[in-house]
Amino acid sequence: MNGRSIAGFALLPLAMLMVTPVWSQDAKSEATSRTTELLWPDGAPGAGGKKDGDLPELIFTRVASDLPTAAVVILPGGGYHGHAMGHEGYQFADWFAAMGIQSAICTYRLRGKGNDGKGYGHPSPMQDAQRAIQTLRARAKELNIDPERVGVIGFSAGGHLCSTVSTHFLDANSTAKDLIARVSSRPDFSILCYPVIAFDKPYTHRGSQQNLIGVNPDPKLIEELSNERQVTNDTPPTFIFHTAEDKVVPVENSLQYYLALQRNSVPSELHVFPKGRHGVGLARQLPGASQWPGLCQEWLSRLGMLPKS
Repeated sequence: MNGRSIAGFALLPLAMLMVTPVWSQDAKSEATSRTTELLWPDGAPGAGGKKDGDLPELIFTRVASDLPTAAVVILPGGGYHGHAMGHEGYQFADWFAAMGIQSAICTYRLRGKGNDGKGYGHPSPMQDAQRAIQTLRARAKELNIDPERVGVIGFSAGGHLCSTVSTHFLDANSTAKDLIARVSSRPDFSILCYPVIAFDKPYTHRGSQQNLIGVNPDPKLIEELSNERQVTNDTPPTFIFHTAEDKVVPVENSLQYYLALQRNSVPSELHVFPKGRHGVGLARQLPGASQWPGLCQEWLSRLGMLPKS
């Protein structure tokens, strides 16, 4: 290989990359519809009201297909204080649709919104993301989804949430009255984009940590939600993308998570590009990092998540 390698992380030269990213196409033409539903129709657990911020939603982007498709839950970033719905939500719903993958953006609960202004910390965002995965899987026949091809993607703080639901699962409960609880919340694949991972470290994004678990959290909670420490061999196959120039969420977060995946023999792929600020999304027109959607598309194809041509 002519690319450079640092501590086992491959940096690929441009000439080696042969993929034309799907986002260069007219992605929206593939989406059949966009609909919004309440994630918890009967009220979310621990909800402090029924106003804006108390009612997480799923925003579905459906794809027409003769056969069941893969599906993905999208978790936009925003420091556990907001949702970057444009470049980390709707743009990715359209990107997945162009590949023949259905999606649901999850507007998980946040700090500072709802609950009479107090908002929500842990475990509410985790509960919402787990429920979103279970919902797609439990309603697979209705939505024309393959229940064994349901994944998750997250960005920044949404990437932390993505890593949380990739390391903290709800097992299927076959006797539950709630039909959605009868299926597992374990994702079949996980995509982390410039994710927050570690808590209580020099490279921790303090705003995300404080919004999720408070200013003076219990050390046990720090350990539980430092997800590089929670990886096991049951963590799903993972794709990670970061930029070395990211000063908001330093690349050490992704490096530590990748090393944990490798220690536990989890199939994983990490791409670190030298240029790019935090929050680049699809990274259109950004030299180097603009390759990551094509690399991710290839990875999804190797996992069997794309329709067979």
